[in-house]
Amino acid sequence: MEEILIEEYNYPLPDERIAKYPLANRDQSKLLVYRDGQVSEDRFDHIGDYLSADSLLIYNNTRVIQARLEFHKTTATQPYTTSTPPLHNTLGARIEVFCLEPLQPHDYQLALGSTDGCTWKCMIGNAKKWKTGALSLPVQLPSGEEITLFAEKGEQTGNTFAVHFSWSPIAQRSNSAAVQQCNGLNISFAEILDAVGELPIPPYLNRKTEESDKTTYQTVYSRIKGSVAAPTAGLHFTDKVLNGLRARGIQTAEVTLHVGAGTFQPVKVADANQHTMHTEIIAVPKATIQTIISNLGHIVAVGTTSMRTLESLYFLGTQLLHNATPQLTVAQFEPYEKEYTLSTREALQAIVDYLDCIEQNVLHAETQIMIKPGYKFRVVDQLITNFHQPKSTLLLLVSAFVGGNWHTIYDYALSHDFRFLSYGDSSILTRSK
Repeated sequence: MEEILIEEYNYPLPDERIAKYPLANRDQSKLLVYRDGQVSEDRFDHIGDYLSADSLLIYNNTRVIQARLEFHKTTATQPYTTSTPPLHNTLGARIEVFCLEPLQPHDYQLALGSTDGCTWKCMIGNAKKWKTGALSLPVQLPSGEEITLFAEKGEQTGNTFAVHFSWSPIAQRSNSAAVQQCNGLNISFAEILDAVGELPIPPYLNRKTEESDKTTYQTVYSRIKGSVAAPTAGLHFTDKVLNGLRARGIQTAEVTLHVGAGTFQPVKVADANQHTMHTEIIAVPKATIQTIISNLGHIVAVGTTSMRTLESLYFLGTQLLHNATPQLTVAQFEPYEKEYTLSTREALQAIVDYLDCIEQNVLHAETQIMIKPGYKFRVVDQLITNFHQPKSTLLLLVSAFVGGNWHTIYDYALSHDFRFLSYGDSSILTRSK
């Protein structure tokens, strides 16, 4: 595989060009327009002027969870477990637990909806200070009910840990049976995160999460909880903009990809091909796939997460047609391992037929796809996206989409006062063919 020198995807990004906060009116962001090698600019609420009437706009409906939990290690007069809380304790070292993805149950909705405990893959800040025992955190719910959240550290894999969470009423926390019988509480893990978790805004903002971020760091169409980062291209949309697009006859459809912390992981190796992509869980309704089939040639992806989801569909459909035991997982370099002759329509129809066969309305799968220069796009024709970090896999994706002409776009944005990264301005790019 021909090497991709990540240094060639570097550019100077002064800190003052990184938008620390969004504009008061999200649809008033600047919009860079790229088509056929030409660059111009407008305002985001005019996005409809750059879409054809037969466009199908597809966005990621994931919702960011308040995934960061702050515990303090307890200095106690007796050994501490969830079944034997200490009689006397003082607060010790601060331990930050960042929930990345569910392990047990593995499904996001089941894990977030659990009322009797769940296990998550987590990053742990100050992990060396947490050697054994359970951590506890008092939680007061909006209803006024008070519980204790317990966290127990399990097996380490790389820089992450399995962490088991359980919870019990504070009034009963000396009763070991109460820890095991949380069903009676009917309190879900999602409710607990909403009550005491912190929304994990991007690290490059270099500031603490503020109350306003709970609104501004969510898209107006977010509804399926699971992400630890927002699909930021969608942050520019308002209900007014969406209604205006629909009035023009432009269709919209949804996919779900829960964005992981890996989205911020920089490429640290000289050859980008040596970088390991994170795996993400996707869910695509059968109705969305059928609508895509009817509108091929006019597909607009809102953001790189929608792009990764939509392009992964082609390879999932190929697996279903040609593999006796399809894995429903797209490997990082699967698109580059052989020549694919199946048409996009055939691949997508294979997914519809598969869902009909198993009597399901939603495709659940995983993708580790790496879209980089040399990739052949099969589904997406236009991309709405923000301006990404230097030397990032997202910049590689943009370069692939515009035929390597990313410098023209980013040089224009830097010289015309565009704001960068998550809370920054937007662009609409038309694929080079």
